[in-house]
Amino acid sequence: MNQSISDLEVWKKARVFRNEISELCKSFPNEEKYKLIDQIIRSSRSVSANIAEGHGRFHFQENIQFCRTARGSLIETFDHLTVALDEEYIDETIFNAHNAQYEELIKMLNGYISYLKKRKESS
Repeated sequence: MNQSISDLEVWKKARVFRNEISELCKSFPNEEKYKLIDQIIRSSRSVSANIAEGHGRFHFQENIQFCRTARGSLIETFDHLTVALDEEYIDETIFNAHNAQYEELIKMLNGYISYLKKRKESS
């Protein structure tokens, strides 16, 4: 792959999502610093990090596996957002905005995985 990671649309979207989650966590109660805040920040960072690591791998199958891990981390981040909603750290409006980003990113990741599978099969 000749494309730089910074040119990859799914990585750019994951980066925006990660940064917005990080900003959102600043509004959470301090007692969640080593609980929910730590978990949601780590899982959101894992999304873009795994996309990047997969992009740096030589074989399509390795890239696919890292993208699947990124997808798992994204779903974990979604679950943490539902905890924040249930604990009333965020309201429905904020949750829905991040949920829309989550859904778009899931679609992009699934599309990228499908693209990589096709590239693998044709090589």
